[in-house]
Amino acid sequence: MLARVFIVLLICWGLPTADAAEFPGKQSDWQGFARYDFKVDGRTSWIVTPEMPAEGNPWIWRARFFGHEPQADIALLKAGFHLAYCDVGGLFGSPQAVKHWNAFYKEMTEEYQLARRPALEGMSRGGLIIYNWAASNPDKVACIYGDAPVCDFKSWPAGKGLGKGSAATWAQCLKAYGLTEEQALAYRLNPIDNLLPLARAGIPLLNIVGDADVVVPVAENTAILEQRYKELGGAIEVIHKPGVGHHPHSLKDPAPIVTFVLTHTRPNIQLRGRMVNSGIQFSTEKKGHVAFIGGSITQMNGYRPMVCDDLQKRFPGTQFTFTAAGISSTCSTSGAFRLQTDVLSKGPVDLFFIEFAVNDDQDAGHARQECIRGMEGILRQVHHHNPRADIVITHFVNPGMLGQLQKGMTPVAIQAHSDVARHYGASTIYLAKEIAEQTAAGTISWQQYGGTHPKPFGNRICADMISRLLDRGWSSDSLENTRPTDHPLPASPLDPLHYGNGRFIALEQAHFDSGWEVKIPDWKSIPGSKRSQFTDIPMLSGNQPGAEFSLKFSGTAVGAYLVAGPDAGIVEVRVDDGDWRSVNLYHRFSKGLHYPRTVMFGTALSAGTHTLTLRISRQTENTGNAVRIMQLVAN
Repeated sequence: MLARVFIVLLICWGLPTADAAEFPGKQSDWQGFARYDFKVDGRTSWIVTPEMPAEGNPWIWRARFFGHEPQADIALLKAGFHLAYCDVGGLFGSPQAVKHWNAFYKEMTEEYQLARRPALEGMSRGGLIIYNWAASNPDKVACIYGDAPVCDFKSWPAGKGLGKGSAATWAQCLKAYGLTEEQALAYRLNPIDNLLPLARAGIPLLNIVGDADVVVPVAENTAILEQRYKELGGAIEVIHKPGVGHHPHSLKDPAPIVTFVLTHTRPNIQLRGRMVNSGIQFSTEKKGHVAFIGGSITQMNGYRPMVCDDLQKRFPGTQFTFTAAGISSTCSTSGAFRLQTDVLSKGPVDLFFIEFAVNDDQDAGHARQECIRGMEGILRQVHHHNPRADIVITHFVNPGMLGQLQKGMTPVAIQAHSDVARHYGASTIYLAKEIAEQTAAGTISWQQYGGTHPKPFGNRICADMISRLLDRGWSSDSLENTRPTDHPLPASPLDPLHYGNGRFIALEQAHFDSGWEVKIPDWKSIPGSKRSQFTDIPMLSGNQPGAEFSLKFSGTAVGAYLVAGPDAGIVEVRVDDGDWRSVNLYHRFSKGLHYPRTVMFGTALSAGTHTLTLRISRQTENTGNAVRIMQLVAN
């Protein structure tokens, strides 16, 4: 009981929670996921669990024909959803079926901490229970997906209209409801009759129908439901399958279903934990440090100055220090190593905005592990520097990521950064999903948004979402009646090899031979475009094959923050007495640009003191053998 109370408190505080409790009953495998069979309120029930539950333990609650056309269910399991089933198929959505579902819902949400508002899924006769249960519990539903759903039992199983009907099944339905046929034909609590509670609650609906369905005719079910729901102001989408009958259900490509569910179960503005510390600092101390780190989206004249303007308007008497640490092309790995120099050296940060999703995806091409190590390293460094810092991670979007989101997929970088945010209680702005939803709905176009580097219109969407987040975190009541406190640090990291100790190492600490020198390169004589912010930096430079240097350092990782242009070479590296390995410094964007990037030479070393040895290889795949290192890095 105490454990359950503690979990409830965590949810109320907005802190990261543990996964759902272990389920009872017989365990088996379903489509590669663990399935648990048990009974609730005397009804056969089961839960299929995801490999890693998504934040808040979202779930899709399926009614009837479990396992038939499961492609959407499988996709949602992969996205971290639980998949639930409670068998009330023989009760046709009757009040008794609703009572059984009430008991199942209570146990799933209270005993096992599944989300308070599941997505409902009903195929065929399953439409009766999902719509009837939702009408009785409109505050407990995130969205409804009906697939060739029965929306009026007079159509099926009664067969009193265009449909075939089933005399035997109609008799079972009458028994389940305790009605005579005369009473049933006058019954006014079928889904098509009882939509007002759903519309008032703003529950979005998706129905998928076969236009040639003669079992559950569209005209007697979804068509009526759609017309009436729209008249009530409700939001409903109907996907028609021309020439298709009652079967097959679902869609070969479940992306529209998955996107619909994700859209209405995952908020695009996610306030986690207590975000009052910065608001209290700004309002009472009349001073504050606000910092931004990221790539070109943060460096450009975009969302960042808009947020700064908003803060100055909110707190006109406050003296702000704004640190702009956006650097084009840099990823979260570079961010973790340059954080101390570019941000934390300016003083404790009160409010910190992080933007690296696009560059981790398109520039660095990071796998999940690299995304986590960089982002987790940033958060841990900020936390150690100022445990009261409020942190916001924003997910911007490029065309490839947009396409994935519109197919119901979550880009690797966004998922990894979200997992870090969840683990540390950092708030997130899911701008990428917001844009995917708005472009899919036709509210805006990708051209209006402005592309990977958004136009003012697109940046304003982001700034407004951040403003709404701050409104929620800085309500007048919370600022007046709350004291600032440290944000709790998780007991253990997501990845023990995170870059939480990331730092620059002065070039002078390296021991190098005559083939190297620390100097500002003669950029005028070097082919390729240059970015002005890098052209006056002394760099450890060399281009002679065989030239070697060594660096003694402490930590578990070592690398270099460098610029790699058309003449970037290949280096051979080893740590301590390990094997030599080749590392190509050239990047796919280096063809015409001296591209800033962080290249790691060792990332899973034992804790302690090590020696890196690096030499310029005689081999090259580009136009030269150049090495130009701005900073050596270690973790």
